[in-house]
Amino acid sequence: MTQNIWNYQDSVGYVSGTDLTGFAVEAIDGTVGTVDEHSDEAGTGYLVVDTGVWIFGREILLPAGLISSVDLDRSTIYLACTKKDIEDAPEFEREKHIGDDDYHQQLAGHYGAPHT
Repeated sequence: MTQNIWNYQDSVGYVSGTDLTGFAVEAIDGTVGTVDEHSDEAGTGYLVVDTGVWIFGREILLPAGLISSVDLDRSTIYLACTKKDIEDAPEFEREKHIGDDDYHQQLAGHYGAPHT
């Protein structure tokens, strides 16, 4: 994984300031959902993804370091993890977890990143 899972990596094709809202999100093994919100602040980059029918009524928080590539032409974000990895992540509550350092540490641990 990345050294800081909460940063967008230069190699993924993301340009700072690009609005990713509405982009499709694809795991290694299929569609995850669409981006509802995102942040590209250094050290706290993330995607909030609406999973739609995949996990009905659930939103997930994905660290920016999980992104393997961004296809701006196709409005699609590709992840370096599986749907099972995402499904098994700690439950996300937007109002409670967006800025919660402890929750961010839990996610980092879940996705196998060092605690930074």
